[in-house]
Amino acid sequence: MTPRSLAAGLLLGAALAQPAGAQSLNLGGAPGAAPVPIQITASQGIQWQQENQLVIATGDAKAVRGDVTITADRLIAHYRKKTTPAASAAATDILNQGGTSLYELEASGHVHIYTATDNAWADHAVYSMDDAVLVLTGRHLKLTTPQDTITARDSIEYYAAKRQAVARGNALIVSSDGRSIAADTLIGDLAAPSAPTTPAPSGAGALAQAGQLRKVEAIGHVVIRAKGDTVTGDTGVYLPQQGRARLGGDVHIIQGPNEMSGSDALLDTKTGIATLLAGPGGQVAGIITPSSATQK
Repeated sequence: MTPRSLAAGLLLGAALAQPAGAQSLNLGGAPGAAPVPIQITASQGIQWQQENQLVIATGDAKAVRGDVTITADRLIAHYRKKTTPAASAAATDILNQGGTSLYELEASGHVHIYTATDNAWADHAVYSMDDAVLVLTGRHLKLTTPQDTITARDSIEYYAAKRQAVARGNALIVSSDGRSIAADTLIGDLAAPSAPTTPAPSGAGALAQAGQLRKVEAIGHVVIRAKGDTVTGDTGVYLPQQGRARLGGDVHIIQGPNEMSGSDALLDTKTGIATLLAGPGGQVAGIITPSSATQK
């Protein structure tokens, strides 16, 4: 098959700022690029259900495309027929035949998606080719790049058309320098991709050149930690490349034993300087402990 995008391809690895050499977790083919074959193996067997239009790989299942590998207890490829495939085609070849169109890839059980630089783990993963949406669910959801680690309790999602990644439930992003942002939900918007200085590898897809994380919107129980300070609020917007954040709602700035509260706060996560603002008709309040570090 000439796959439109066998993309168990991730997300929020591209949803984090990546260097030019990072290899995004994407099994999808780049638009207009020559197709890259999909290699599927399994220890217990590969079943081709022609009536249900499924290819099921069971037991240490693995799918490899270009630089990206996905492993799981079971992989299920859902496809549609374009034309009648050749009678001699084997189940392992159906996804590489011109007569089929893959529209969904599902992985379950000990899911691991990885390249030489990025990794993602989940219990379950589904990628819809029709909508270009990837959803990771299960326990211990985790995504890592050389710069950042993302974890979430409920799901990690990537919407390719909107260039948006979403982590839901106790969502947390921790950068390699120790800065972190946590919230009930984190929504990351990606900048438009810049022109590559070197040609992309043949197996790379749209996410491999998706650009850096431009903005993170945090919703519910927001906590930002940087330079020894903790800033909390109801909502927040974080600009990771500039290192700046703004929090609103019931805002608190905590530094050691000192604490100040207000309705709005500005934070520079690179310098650790936090500025607390009062809302209309309100005031800033705080508790300062003598001989403690000066509140910023």
